[in-house]
Amino acid sequence: MKYQAKRKAIILLEDGTIFYGKAVGNKEGSAVGEVCFNTGMTGYQEIFTDPSYFGQLMVTTNAHIGNYGTNEEENESDKAKIAGLICKNFSYTHSRPAADRSLEDFLEESNIFAISDVDTRALVTYIRENGAMNAIISTDVENIDELKKELAKVPDMNGLELASKVSTKEPYFYGNEDATYKIAALDVGIKTNILRNLAQRDAYIKVFPYDATYEEMKEWNPDGYFLSNGPGDPQPLESAINVTKTIIEKDHPLFGICLGHQIIAIANGIKTYKMHHGHRGINHPVKNLLTGKGEITSQNHGFSVDKEQTEAHPDVEVTHICLNDGTVGGLAMKSKNTFSVQYHPEASPGPHDASYLFDEFIDRIKSVKA
Repeated sequence: MKYQAKRKAIILLEDGTIFYGKAVGNKEGSAVGEVCFNTGMTGYQEIFTDPSYFGQLMVTTNAHIGNYGTNEEENESDKAKIAGLICKNFSYTHSRPAADRSLEDFLEESNIFAISDVDTRALVTYIRENGAMNAIISTDVENIDELKKELAKVPDMNGLELASKVSTKEPYFYGNEDATYKIAALDVGIKTNILRNLAQRDAYIKVFPYDATYEEMKEWNPDGYFLSNGPGDPQPLESAINVTKTIIEKDHPLFGICLGHQIIAIANGIKTYKMHHGHRGINHPVKNLLTGKGEITSQNHGFSVDKEQTEAHPDVEVTHICLNDGTVGGLAMKSKNTFSVQYHPEASPGPHDASYLFDEFIDRIKSVKA
């Protein structure tokens, strides 16, 4: 990009606080959503294309964004799903041989508005102290009152159903149709690398829309069921919760990740709640209470499962704990073939410490199928 004076932009938080920046690409525009931050030092493309971030303005804590461009094979969905991007230094050029386009072009193709030159350390500190909240980013810096009116129209993430915005509209297949195992996956915001991990373990996956019925999924005669990650509050997902209750009742092998984990908890009468500012990064420590081992994990969630209710449940045990704050990292049912984790064992981006969970799911399927 040839040098030109950057267009001024602002971040207006719902409590009236303002941070300043410049529009990426010198574009005019605005974007609204819940402002949150990710502490990952790499993997911005996977983060931006993760459907779990739908409806959120992403603040990247790494100082340099865009320096290695993007590669279509590394998308976690069909396009960027974030509501907007907030960063410190935006790189218009990239030096990665494997890149097929710049991040600027990638965001433009997904119609994502981005601002840079922001004091992201100050902004992240503010979010950590005051909590995640709705915000608007805009180049309309002279009309604060109008921006406040627009921001006031944005619904709160608490109670907001977003899975329908990112789920597939029609069922589709992934993997080798001659694979040994068949898995029915309920898509409430599924990432591609989850499907890739299952397919690598000799599974053929049929992905169903978020509102698919148990009968529709069962008709395919799967060996196991999977509940995906996704955006928004799990409480409004009544259809998915009811499907999960039936799967548990029938005692089919069931594995849930992130939003899927929360749905399994609700199906067991355990409450979920909105966190102060959530967990979003690729180096979150988790302890596996069954093995005593620690894991470094990739996490992305703004809601969590109530720990006291989980521990008090007669048929549910806490299997993993997030060591930063003691929240529930995983659970399993004692009398049913059901387990789940709050974090992302498929990584993308992140470490592979937790990939064994996919093996455990296949082992559970084997034990039933044998």
